[in-house]
Amino acid sequence: MGAISYIYLNLEISGMALTHAILTALLEEDLTGYELAKQFDVSLGFFWTASHQQIYQTLKRLYAEELVTAREVSQTGKPDKRVYSLTDSGRRSLDAWVLSETKKRKVTDELFAKLYTVGHSSTAAVIDAVIQRQHDHREKLALYRKIESRSYAAPLKLPDQRKGVYLALLAGIRQEEASLLWCEDALSLLVSVSQVG
Repeated sequence: MGAISYIYLNLEISGMALTHAILTALLEEDLTGYELAKQFDVSLGFFWTASHQQIYQTLKRLYAEELVTAREVSQTGKPDKRVYSLTDSGRRSLDAWVLSETKKRKVTDELFAKLYTVGHSSTAAVIDAVIQRQHDHREKLALYRKIESRSYAAPLKLPDQRKGVYLALLAGIRQEEASLLWCEDALSLLVSVSQVG
């Protein structure tokens, strides 16, 4: 699994962003569609969300646009697999994207909308949602710290190609820490609300 697999930040993926996420994943190693999908499930998914179908559709389009190549690899006792590689055109496309204006992340969070109902609807349901969110943030933070201790314990000694990945991971760690603090503040305040409904 390549270094890119540790990138974090929960962003919705548009067609263009998925294109660049896939091209980025192919920077360090050639991958099959299955391996790319697994990276999105297991690790790239911390940064990007995409279904397997979206990934395969995008790979097909990237191949047609000659941004990636595909080679068939025979396997004994299994169907042949198709391995994708970044082309020079794909690299130029990725470089142009890196040099373009970075779009701000759009945040849509149902929990934040539910907070507006406090004092009008069931506060207990909102408290439960915050407790669940707190649990989720603790799990993610533990995972990110585990990744950091295993692969990024000495950031200044990292190869240049891994320093950006570390910074993305560090942003995830800081975001989870801040989210946990917010959950504590939210729960402290919400228990003071008179129950409605």
